[in-house]
Amino acid sequence: MTNNKENQHDRDQYFKERAGTDDARFHVVPHDEEGWAVKIEGEEEPAFTSDSKREAVEEAKKMAEEAKTMAYIHNDDGKIEKQLNYMEES
Repeated sequence: MTNNKENQHDRDQYFKERAGTDDARFHVVPHDEEGWAVKIEGEEEPAFTSDSKREAVEEAKKMAEEAKTMAYIHNDDGKIEKQLNYMEES
């Protein structure tokens, strides 16, 4: 079984590697005791938090669509379960 602290470290490292790039995307991730968060790659603090995963997913979809980027939906273990692409096609 994977340790949640290891998952958090891996996610944080992933966010840092994309920080400030055009590849920065939105992630719906488990968030401490508060439930769920929408995190922007490269940002320490969540852009949005909710007790409801559904609500966090809806917010991430809106944010990604406005930014013309991608949203990643993670499961309870932090693994990506769904990817939504709102990037403009060339």
